[in-house]
Amino acid sequence: MIEVRPQFSFLHSLPARRGRFSVLAFLLAALIVGGCTVGPKYQRPATDVPAAYKDPGNWKTAEPGDAVAKGKWWEVYQDPQLNALEEQIAVSNQNLKIAQAQFLQARAALKISRSGLFPTVTGGVTATRLHQSSNRPLFNSANAKTDYSDYTIPFDASYEADVWGRVRRTVEASRAEAQASAADLATVDLSLHAELALDYFSLRGLDAQKALLDSTVVSYEKALELTQSRYHGGLTSAVEVAQAQTILETTRAQAVDVMVQRAAFEHAVAVLIGQPASTYSLPARPLAAPPPAVPPGLPSDLLERRPDIAAAERRVQEANALIGVARAAYFPQITLSAAGGFESAIITTLIQGPSGLWSFGGAAVETIFDVGRRRGISDQAIAAHEQTVANYRETVLTAFQQVEDNLSALRILEEEAKTQDGAVAAAEHSLALSINRYRGGVTSYLEVTIAQSAALADEVTAVSILTRRVTASVLLVKALGGGWNVSQIPPI
Repeated sequence: MIEVRPQFSFLHSLPARRGRFSVLAFLLAALIVGGCTVGPKYQRPATDVPAAYKDPGNWKTAEPGDAVAKGKWWEVYQDPQLNALEEQIAVSNQNLKIAQAQFLQARAALKISRSGLFPTVTGGVTATRLHQSSNRPLFNSANAKTDYSDYTIPFDASYEADVWGRVRRTVEASRAEAQASAADLATVDLSLHAELALDYFSLRGLDAQKALLDSTVVSYEKALELTQSRYHGGLTSAVEVAQAQTILETTRAQAVDVMVQRAAFEHAVAVLIGQPASTYSLPARPLAAPPPAVPPGLPSDLLERRPDIAAAERRVQEANALIGVARAAYFPQITLSAAGGFESAIITTLIQGPSGLWSFGGAAVETIFDVGRRRGISDQAIAAHEQTVANYRETVLTAFQQVEDNLSALRILEEEAKTQDGAVAAAEHSLALSINRYRGGVTSYLEVTIAQSAALADEVTAVSILTRRVTASVLLVKALGGGWNVSQIPPI
């Protein structure tokens, strides 16, 4: 790489006024040209936004007073225990602390970039006692001293004149990255709160299954007692007693198996709120209420409500600014410098007018030949920008997919729940008829066990559908941004 470095300077000891005016003219020109900024002007990438959601269901359009739009979206479920758990995430969750530290790093990096907009000034104090050789060349023993002191208070200032906007583009890129990091923090916060709600409601769904199975075990125990009484009375065979015993023990095993899954969700909740899984427990509380309505709003609002979309858009601007940084390398780098201070051989005369010294000047560095290095950096920046644009558009598409998935899930599961409620009612009626027929000696216990299995399966399915409806509503809130808005990104 070949560079050309023309330099201009002016020393206080030089009497030439022409040199002074030349340097001043150079500095003035640098400041005038400093308003130029190379690189493309940023524009948000265009995306396809539908006019309405494909499957809006029965939800109304979101209004400013809607509960989901207030930030603490989990309060819409009206579960005090969930509310208490959600509040602990901001205090104790380690993944959230990691994201917060990353944001602080990005904000600090912005401060570093902004420092380039201002001169760098250094100062110091030196005190030196020197002894020179009397045998050195050109030494005049009559006029020169071999021992002397040198006291100096120097001040130096240097400044890169941002003629082509390299520093400003760097600041723009750092600001966009810091804002993207803030949006990343909001994404992590939303994901953690949603994950906690999902684990919590899944656990409550298992509590409902456990309660159902426990009550079924009680019913099956009574059925077994009835079968044993009939067996001792000679009204039935040992086979029917074994059938009653089999379905009872099978249901007991199912009730125990539910606790394996519940323990896993309980441990997950403990980690999310920053508690050791070994010492944390949640009391059982069956899930009973259906999910509240979650208004999706307009599709165009989604671009402003998703923090991951905002983060992707900020990184597009960052990549756009870095193109300007790469292009600025084609132009000369202009540096202004100044120095001043005091110097004296006697410390008592150090801070006096005659001891003062100063100089100022400038330098321009231009790369003439670098074997395609600048071209490669520029091409790399352009390709990186294209990558961020594609990532932004993919993030938008994924966001719409997630909203549509959960809108469809809520609508279909609501219809399925109504149908399943009918199936449960029919199965319970069938079981009651089979038990009455068995008590009357009209049928065998095999018919009862078949009706019992069908009724239990339908009831478990109904509980599973309810759990899926609630978790789908949580996923919809998450897909809609959880009440977050792009205005919450700090201006920095």
